[in-house]
Amino acid sequence: MKKYDSIVIGAGSGGLNVAVFMANIGLQTLLIEKTDQDIGGDCLNFGCVPSKALIHIAQQVYAGTQSQRFGMNLGGEIDWAEVKDYITRKKDEIREHENADYFRNQGLDVVLGEARLTGRQSVSVGEEDFQAKNIILATGSYPRKLDIPGIEKLKYGLQYHDNLTIFDAPHFPKKLIVIGGGPIGVELGQAFSRLGAQVTILQRGDRLIPRETEAASGILYDQLVSEGLDIRLATNPVGVLSESHLKVESEDGKSETLEFDAILVSIGRELRTIEGCDLAGIGLTERGNYMVKPTLQTTNPHIYVIGDAVGGPQFTHTAELQAQVLLKNLFSPFKKSVSYDTFSWVTYTSPEIATFGQSEEGLKDTGISYQVEEIDIHHEDRQLLEESQGFLRLYIAHHKILGGTMVGDKAGELVQELILAMHTGLKIDDIFSKTYPYPTSTRINKALIRTIMARKLTSQTQWGLRLLYRVFG
Repeated sequence: MKKYDSIVIGAGSGGLNVAVFMANIGLQTLLIEKTDQDIGGDCLNFGCVPSKALIHIAQQVYAGTQSQRFGMNLGGEIDWAEVKDYITRKKDEIREHENADYFRNQGLDVVLGEARLTGRQSVSVGEEDFQAKNIILATGSYPRKLDIPGIEKLKYGLQYHDNLTIFDAPHFPKKLIVIGGGPIGVELGQAFSRLGAQVTILQRGDRLIPRETEAASGILYDQLVSEGLDIRLATNPVGVLSESHLKVESEDGKSETLEFDAILVSIGRELRTIEGCDLAGIGLTERGNYMVKPTLQTTNPHIYVIGDAVGGPQFTHTAELQAQVLLKNLFSPFKKSVSYDTFSWVTYTSPEIATFGQSEEGLKDTGISYQVEEIDIHHEDRQLLEESQGFLRLYIAHHKILGGTMVGDKAGELVQELILAMHTGLKIDDIFSKTYPYPTSTRINKALIRTIMARKLTSQTQWGLRLLYRVFG
C-alpha cells in the first residue's frame, strides 16, 4: 500500500485547487480521476466552458441579425458542425494544461480509474491500494433525470438532452423544448434561439431564475419574449406521447401537446457520492448525500468534501472559495467554517444578471438596518448608447456595501469593483472619489453612489459651504 500526505478524488475545480497547492509545497499528493478526459470536471467538459463558447457564437449571430435595421442583409442557416468544432477546439486549448501528464509534471501523482474508499484513511483504484493522512472528496454532481410517463420513448443524446449531451447533439434542434427555467435553461435556451431554433421554455414556478430578484427575472423574461422565445410559466411536462410530441399541463389544469426535435432537461442536479462511505465512517443524509460540516469535514475528520458534492451553491467558483477554507483547515488546529455571505454569481444571458453579497431577504432575517439604493442602467450614457436594459440595486449600511444585483450587458464584469469594495469594507465615499473615464459602462456604479452622496447636501451643509465660499473663495 502506497502512502501519501493527501489523496484528492476528483479533478474538477475544487480537487485541482487543493491537489496542486499541496503538491506545490512539497507534500506527497495523489490525484485520482476516472479518465484523462474527465480531468477539468463538469465545468471544462460539460458546463461553463462549452456553454460560454456556445453563447459567444450565439451573440455574434444575433448581433448580425440586429444589423439589418441599419441596412445589412444577412441570411443562411447555422453550420452546427462548425459550432461543435469551435466548442471542442476551445475545450482542447484549455485541456492542454488540464490533463494527467501536465499535472504529473507539476509534481502530482495521478491515477486514472474508479476510486472507492476501503477504510477511514485508505482508498483503492482497481488492484492498487493507497493511504493518506487526509482524503478530499471532490466527486461532483450530475444532471437530474426527467421522470414522466413515456420518457423511455426518447433516446438519450438524440431527442433527450441534458448538459452532458447537448453540446454534441448530432443534429441542430430546430424545435427545442427546454424543461427548467433556471440559469442553465435560460442561458442555453436563449443561445439556441439566437442560433435559429424555435425554443420553448417550461418553468414549474411563476417566474424564471427564481433565485434572482423579481425585477431581474422580469427584465430577462421580457427580453426572451422579445427575441421570440415561447416562455411557459407555471407549466409542467406530464408525458411523452412520441419521439416528437410532449404533453404539458399548466397549473390551472389546461393541457396541450407541443412538437419538438429535442428536449433539453435542466431541472437540477444530484450529488455524487463515492463507494465505501460505510467503510470510511462517513455518515450520509436521508437522500444519500455526504453529511458535511461547515468546516467541510465529514463525520470522519480525516475526510473532507469540496465542490458540488458539498451541496451548497453549484458553481466553479464555489469550489474555489471552499478550497481556500479547506486548505486553511488542513494546516490549522482551529477549523474555519465556509461562509457565503459575500458570495457572487452571474447568469450569462443577455442581459446578464450579476448578484453578490447578502440578499434583501437575508438582511431582513438578520434584522440588520440597511438602505436600498437603485438606479436604471440607462442613467449612464454608455448603457443608453448600447441599448442595454437593466438596473443596479445595492444594499448599504453605514456607507458600506452589503450586497446587490446588476442587470445589464457585461454586468458580471461591471460589478467586480463593487464586490471588491464589499470584501475589503471600503466605504462608498471611496468609490465616489474615483474618476472614471467617460463614457465607460462602470460609471453606472458612481452614478448610483452620487445619488446617495447628494443627500449629504442638507440645507445646513449648503449654508456652511456658501459661508466658506464667501469667506475664502
